[in-house]
Amino acid sequence: METKTPETFDDLQLSAITLRAIRKLGYEKPSPIQAKVIPWALEGYDVIGQARTGTGKTASFAIPILEQLDPLRSSPLPQALVLVPTRELAAQVHGEFVKLAQGCPTEVLEVAGGKHMTKQLQALGRGVQVVVGTPGRVIDHIQRGSLKLSNIWCIVLDEADRMLDIGFRPDIERILRKCPENRQTLLLSATLDAEVKKLAERYLFEPVIVDCSEKGVSVDTIEQRYLNVSPERKFDILVQLLTREKPPQTIIFCRTKLGTAKLHNQLQRAVASIPELADMRLDTIHGNMNQSQRDSVFKSLRNGAIQILVATDVVGRGIDVSTVSHIINYDLPDDCDDYVHRVGRTGRMGREGIAFSFVAKGQGELLTEIEQRINRQLIADPLAQDISSPKKQAMVKAAAAAAEMSPDDVVASDEPKKRRLNPMRRVVSGRSKRR
Repeated sequence: METKTPETFDDLQLSAITLRAIRKLGYEKPSPIQAKVIPWALEGYDVIGQARTGTGKTASFAIPILEQLDPLRSSPLPQALVLVPTRELAAQVHGEFVKLAQGCPTEVLEVAGGKHMTKQLQALGRGVQVVVGTPGRVIDHIQRGSLKLSNIWCIVLDEADRMLDIGFRPDIERILRKCPENRQTLLLSATLDAEVKKLAERYLFEPVIVDCSEKGVSVDTIEQRYLNVSPERKFDILVQLLTREKPPQTIIFCRTKLGTAKLHNQLQRAVASIPELADMRLDTIHGNMNQSQRDSVFKSLRNGAIQILVATDVVGRGIDVSTVSHIINYDLPDDCDDYVHRVGRTGRMGREGIAFSFVAKGQGELLTEIEQRINRQLIADPLAQDISSPKKQAMVKAAAAAAEMSPDDVVASDEPKKRRLNPMRRVVSGRSKRR
């Protein structure tokens, strides 16, 4: 199939209803990943898509799914299933589907842990066309018999590298076995190395590879810096960095749930003593919080009520909040791809952003690996070597005393490692498009 890259959404020959919804959302033209994935997906091909964070990957699979749904809803069973790694991403993808489906009698259901099971059961009983969910909750519904996948003609693995992770592999395989072999499969992520691509291809039939990442996987509009830190100065430097930058909105990433809660408490006590930071509202989000708490924090982040969010990688992937101006890796991640996703929470859809990474002694090799992964060098920020003035020393001392600081504990990462997957093949569908 010859493909001419569409310059406008009109060039994609979408239905009038979809075009109205796109225009209402203010989308002017397809992003590169959308322009390349949507035509292939509309033709029924399996696709492996890679693009930088913040480039519109969700719409690249949501639009072709909505275009091809059975408009008569001849069956109450779902026709498309989108699997995502986190509850927060499930809510975001669900919201994108709802916005793109404006004007259509389309029912899209979010199924994720922490949400009311009764409401999900009722919705599935009435009938839905698209299900967006996390693997664990999807398995729960399959076991209950409330979710039947016999009518699924399209399945999407969003953040595909994480979905192929050992933590999700058994559930993913189990879900795929419940879906018809004669289906379309779409895998999308910002990071898909050669090994993951090989594993991913085992789930697909003759997939089209769409790579919009160019030479680097991080966005050019994001300035990326690093600071050499020692454990005893780490918190001091963070306070100085926040004071200097006065970020409109920043996410500070920690490696563990315990470290996240600890840093949040320290910052709350410290910022009260610093006039430049006193008006900033802080909050935290991590896996030990219940879903209602996490939803509340995420809502506050979206509406700008939170200026500083201390978080684990629970918000490290896929979360789209356009107002995030700064990212701070208080704990450098062990995985280079996790770095890419964290940094990608800023600089969304061409906006500017800045990311800082704290590099401890012995992490120089990891910093080099990150630079090789993103194909660019991080800039050394002078702040770590420039806190010697009496005024700055006094400010740091006051902040440290307010926070009742102690050196950070070193906690080993419990990130799961990747394993090989069993091959699964299928035959291409002869499904027609909806117009």
